Order: sequence, then C-alpha cells, then structure tokens
Amino acid sequence: MAERPRIVVSSLDVQRIETLLEQQDQNHPVVELLWEELERAQIVKPEEVPPTVVTMRSTVRFLAERSGKEMELTLCYPSDIDGSPGKVSILAPVGSALLGLSVGQEIDWPTPGGASERYRIVDITYQPERAGELHR
Repeated sequence: MAERPRIVVSSLDVQRIETLLEQQDQNHPVVELLWEELERAQIVKPEEVPPTVVTMRSTVRFLAERSGKEMELTLCYPSDIDGSPGKVSILAPVGSALLGLSVGQEIDWPTPGGASERYRIVDITYQPERAGELHR
C-alpha cells in the first residue's frame, strides 16, 4: 500500500470519533485504521479547517479509481444513518477512507474481502465548517 496522504481533521470531529471508537470492537479492521488515521492527522480547530477538506457531515464527490465508479456521499456518524440514500458511516471502509482528505488527494484503502481501492476526492459539495456550522 502506498504512503498515505496528509490529512486534516477538526478537533471536534476527533473528539467525537474517539468517543465512538472507544465503544467499538477494537479488533475490527476499520476501527484500527481509524485510530491510525487520527494519530497521524493534523488536528485543527473547526474554524481553521480548510474549505477543501472532507469533515464529518461533508458531502463529497469521489472516484473509486480501480472500479471507475464516481459517487457522492455524505460522511456520517452511525447514529445519522437512517436508511436514506447518499449517506456513508465513518465506520464503513469507504467512509473511514474519506476523512480528512482534500480535493485532489487520493488514498489506497482496504475494502471488505481483502482487496483495496484507490479513492480520489473530486469535489466537496457541502462542508459544515465552510457553511459556518462549526459546532454541528
């Protein structure tokens, strides 16, 4: 797997994700990967998050390069998943891959079944911090 790109995560998102992760099975692969991502992230205050970074509750357009599939999903906490289309949990493999990436960045990320996919951020159509929703 290639070296992972630099990521930026808001301090509010880190706090909430850490609380969520503490409640999960620590041997789950996505949980382990998320802990690693938080450890290597540049953590900034919500008002300092660049407008091109995927944060929690952002709606992001991205390309799964190996499959050629372009998708638009909103990155959510598990409690926000209500069965409506267009949402992905931070605990899903693709959700955990998106966190903290900037437009134009790509990351190789494991998928269920032992394969991997390369995700590239195309656009962020909505970001709470950019909309002034700093404490959502």
